Amino acid sequence: MRIPSSVFAVGRYALVLCVIAGSVALVSADKKASFSPHDKAYYLDPAVIEYVQPGLTFTVVSAKIGSDGTVTVDYKVADASGAALDLAGVVTPGAITPHFLLAYMAKGNTWFTSYWQSSSTNATTGFVTTRASGDTGGTSQTVAVGEYIYTFGNKLPAGFDATVTNRLGIYGSRNLTTWDLGTANGDTWYDFVPNGAKVTVTRDIIRTASCNQCHDSLSFHGGSRRSLQLCIICHQPQTIDSNGNSADMKVMVHKIHMGSQLPSVIAGGKYVLGSTDWSTVVLPSNPERCTFCHQSTATTGATQPDNWKTNPSRAACGSCHDDVNFATGQNHVNLPQASDAQCAQCHQPTGQEFDASITGAHTIAVESATAPGINLAITKVTNGVAGKAPTVTFTIKDNSGAAISMAAMTGGSNRLALVMAGPTSDYGYTSFGSDVTTPGYVSENPVPTASCGSDGTCTYTFTHAIPAKATGTYAIGIEGRRGLTLDAGTVLQQSTEYGAINKVTYFSVDGSPVVPRRTVVALANCNNCHARLSLHGENRNQIEMCVLCHNPTENDLSTRTAATVASDKTLPPQSVNFALMIHKIHTGVNLATFNQTYIIVGYGGSHNDFTTVRYPAMSPSGAVHDTTNCAMCHVNGSEAVLPIGKNAVIDQQGLLSPSPATTSACTACHLNPSAFGHAVSNTDPKFGESCAVCHGTGASYDVSKVHAGL
Repeated sequence: MRIPSSVFAVGRYALVLCVIAGSVALVSADKKASFSPHDKAYYLDPAVIEYVQPGLTFTVVSAKIGSDGTVTVDYKVADASGAALDLAGVVTPGAITPHFLLAYMAKGNTWFTSYWQSSSTNATTGFVTTRASGDTGGTSQTVAVGEYIYTFGNKLPAGFDATVTNRLGIYGSRNLTTWDLGTANGDTWYDFVPNGAKVTVTRDIIRTASCNQCHDSLSFHGGSRRSLQLCIICHQPQTIDSNGNSADMKVMVHKIHMGSQLPSVIAGGKYVLGSTDWSTVVLPSNPERCTFCHQSTATTGATQPDNWKTNPSRAACGSCHDDVNFATGQNHVNLPQASDAQCAQCHQPTGQEFDASITGAHTIAVESATAPGINLAITKVTNGVAGKAPTVTFTIKDNSGAAISMAAMTGGSNRLALVMAGPTSDYGYTSFGSDVTTPGYVSENPVPTASCGSDGTCTYTFTHAIPAKATGTYAIGIEGRRGLTLDAGTVLQQSTEYGAINKVTYFSVDGSPVVPRRTVVALANCNNCHARLSLHGENRNQIEMCVLCHNPTENDLSTRTAATVASDKTLPPQSVNFALMIHKIHTGVNLATFNQTYIIVGYGGSHNDFTTVRYPAMSPSGAVHDTTNCAMCHVNGSEAVLPIGKNAVIDQQGLLSPSPATTSACTACHLNPSAFGHAVSNTDPKFGESCAVCHGTGASYDVSKVHAGL
């Protein structure tokens, strides 16, 4: 039988279409790989990704400065996967608006100076505001789609130095709102020497990766300025705000991060830059921990990471120590400093703890290397069955491996405790006896009765039994701290504390398989901002330990009775369930938008108002205090693993008490009453919460999807 040629033609066309479709699918897969689940583009249809090509990146091919001062730059524009983008937005969607900066590093300076600047006078204060300026009025030439040559509208002044390092900066935006992708922003920087010589002098002290530990996606001025290397083109000594304050990066950033701890603010003043008051900033980590931002070359790639300790200056040091008057010597052991030339003579890079060296002066007392240390381990739990009082075998040793006696854990601020809770499926509703005042757990001090050997191995039997009807897995955690006097007998003498790393062990009370408590967040993620999270007087420092007490029935009732603020005494107790508490604390200043507060009364009746917390994470669009990137804290997509069926949260200050677990966790951030109403209306008295139907992993309104940033 003869087969018509048209059939072969159809087959050929089908084959070609399959090849094209396959190549598009491959390209789309590559493009999707450029995004994380925190990006809206991650959830787009592959065909839309292929068409829109989301994202924006700039790359400099070369930069030149002619003898007459004409500046030209050859640069490329691409999407997140590196595919070329059309500047005009014709060949590819979304017109792109680039801006250009240029600065130089004068001989003898360690900072950049812009070739152009603008100034204005504040009519109220009389201060002259100066700021580095970018180029205007330039012309663009298309080399090909995705590659362009820009010629600056401004020429360099006559006699410019062609032998010094210049830094070119490009930043810009791309409008993708039509595809619900907001505005894509990008920037880049490029160092070169106009005469063609190799770059040997630059400024590369901190990289953006250090900032993004806390800030998630560093982005300012509408989101288009995103790289620290670009920021310092303008944020250098030339730039002064309308209040007369320097916007030089080293001054501005030190003062912002010190915030409420600035001597000038403690004395009653404020630190205002532009129109923003930074006086309420509380750095999540200790500001004495300079290496938290000044990270090593191996960590971030910065080539001058030790500049902070090898090149001290009045501007950098005085920005934190702003009660020092270098001109008069006030608060500087009466030594005036007319220049930075002698700073390093007294302030050597390293030295002894608490001396005048850079590292010594920034020693954190609780981390003193002179502390003997406490190392705890739980090695065995026996009699850990329902209805019995478990016996715990644990070790307690110092850093040298020597045993620490029980006597050494008594008196003053010394402390040792064992905490028992269960079941691990969810804590909070287990009673360990009518005499136990702590809801859901029991804490006992083993010091008086523990039996210890000379090797630091101890045994302790709880005075409270595991409930007779207990099932599943239970947990026992151990915590301890000791007091320490530093530099005893000297003018530097001070008292501090140091604690042990908490240890938690799990055991079955009914013979069923041991199931550890679910992992929701990671301490390493906490420490991306907090550096070394340790609370309750150096006692608690592991998430597994925290949740034993911060459970759905725990609140601040026991401390609220001694409240130091009168209004605190009239309010019902505040829930400190871990999910609710952490979400509320990090929501911080955003609480005020819905006329809410979150105040915990702590030990001694202390008033702890978290309504002023300024969460440092930012969205790619430049929005501050952005809590939508759940992965900043959560691990393994746990934010989308909704705690359906877990214990209800007793929240007497909330809109509903008890509140179902998912409702409590989610409405701690989603503060508007309508969100609470939505959650309540989707909860059945018999079957419970139905959140996972719409918000579970892979559902239409998957938690990760709806939290994805722009």
